[in-house]
Amino acid sequence: MKIQSSCLTEDAIRDLLRQRGLQVTAQRVAICHHVLCEADHPTVEDVKNWVARNFGKVSQATVYNTLNLLVEEGLLRALRLPHSERTVFDNNMEEHSHLLDDKSGKLMDVPAAVIELPESVKEEWDILGADIFLRGVRRL
Repeated sequence: MKIQSSCLTEDAIRDLLRQRGLQVTAQRVAICHHVLCEADHPTVEDVKNWVARNFGKVSQATVYNTLNLLVEEGLLRALRLPHSERTVFDNNMEEHSHLLDDKSGKLMDVPAAVIELPESVKEEWDILGADIFLRGVRRL
């Protein structure tokens, strides 16, 4: 289970939803808590399945709307995986890259410091961010 130190409390989640004019429901609060504190790069389907197991039926629109709200609020990033139709949601808002295990499909965070740019690029460009996906297969 992944626990982020920047998790919102349930009261803060409710306040965020109210500020955006959204209905506050137990499912929506749970979705927010799950993707911000527990989930590790979930897809919409992963979140929908988690809600179904923990709360029962929920519409796919509720899951999409909640995830999009968190992206708009800067609490999640939506990442489209290269060479795939999958979009995953990342609650790590620090600058970082990703390593995709081709065998398991698991996505892991890679600290930004691992990626080094040539001096000529640093001198000519103000880099705003990087979306780097490394691919590999774990040796075990």
